[in-house]
This record gives sequence, structure tokens and C-alpha cells, in this order.
Amino acid sequence: MASGGFGSTTGGAPSSALIEQKLRAEQVVKNGAGWFLAIGGLSILNSVLTMSGTHFSFIFGLGTTQIVDAIGRQSGTTGSTLGLIVNLFIAGIFVGFWNFARNGEKWAFLTGMAFYAIDGLILLPFKDILGVAFHAYALFRVYNGMQGVPVLEKIRQALAPAGAPIEPR
Repeated sequence: MASGGFGSTTGGAPSSALIEQKLRAEQVVKNGAGWFLAIGGLSILNSVLTMSGTHFSFIFGLGTTQIVDAIGRQSGTTGSTLGLIVNLFIAGIFVGFWNFARNGEKWAFLTGMAFYAIDGLILLPFKDILGVAFHAYALFRVYNGMQGVPVLEKIRQALAPAGAPIEPR
């Protein structure tokens, strides 16, 4: 008998359909979480490009790091180096969100989305409409990944044998 569309939950080995659904749910979660890694990485790339003097940058980065870059550039070489260190810290936070979110931690999705939404609002006074639009799109994609978390939890519970000890992921 099927339970909630997740395949058989009566004894025996889990059905291949249930395992396939788990793999799909994990992929949805990891795709959404991957945006945090891309945002952090491209923010650092933008900072390095700014330090090198190029006038090219990606819209995918953080507005906060762009502000830090601008302040650092005005302060000379030492300011640019300190700005890069600050930006590495900021990007590291997003890498942390990626790490926890890809494991299905809903708090990481929510906190990372809140930070990224605030970062998008920072771009409004600068009239960076393309940057704000990208922030909205990235938030949509991260939100889609977060929608896979409850599905993944349900499937994990269905696959767990009755009476098995609870283990951390």
C-alpha cells in the first residue's frame, strides 16, 4: 500500500521509486543551496577584479562587497587589501549557508535569503536595477531549493527503519 505518494512503507527494502524521489529531492535542495556558493564566489571574483583595476564585474555578487571595494579603493593599496579580507569574511558566511543548506537545514536557507534580500535592498539607492533584479531571481531559485527540504525530510523518515536510532546527518 502506498503512503502519501512516497511508495511502500511496509517492511522490507525501500522501493526504487522512493529512493529515486529522495535523490530528486536532494538534487532540488542542493541546486537551491548552490546559489549561496555562486554568490560568495563571484563576490570574491568581483573584488579581485576591482583590485586589479578592471572596470568589469559580475552582477551576481553582493552589493555589500561592492561597497567595501569602493571604500577600500579610496583608501589605497592597504585599504584594498583590507577590503578583500572583509569581503572574504562576508563571502565565507555565504559559503557557510551553502554548506548547511545543501544538507537540508532550513534555517540556513531562511537566514541566507534574509541576508541576500537585505543586500539587494542596499542596491536600490544606487539605482542598480539589474543587480536588484538578479537578487530577486537568485532569491527565487534559493526559495525553490528550500521547498525541497520538507519533502526530503518526509522521504528520510519513510526510509528510516522502525526503531532505528536517530543519527546526525
